[in-house]
Amino acid sequence: MKFLYTHKAVRNLENLPFDLQKRIAEKMRFYAEQENPLEFAKRLAESREGEFRFRIGDYRVIFDIVKGHVVVLAIRRRDKAYD
Repeated sequence: MKFLYTHKAVRNLENLPFDLQKRIAEKMRFYAEQENPLEFAKRLAESREGEFRFRIGDYRVIFDIVKGHVVVLAIRRRDKAYD
């Protein structure tokens, strides 16, 4: 499955310390290599910003599925992810 990133998600990632950027990028590559990356995702109760999320440590990667692609909408710290 192909992963696409919105400008907002890229900015969110760029604003993190380098070690966190690296950790999130490695985990996203792992998910992208999987036959069904949704098995690692959880559906969000309120889909204001996105329908699904991946958990990577204290961070949440919020995304939607659009035409068979994972579209990453935001990358945020857990305590701010659902505000």
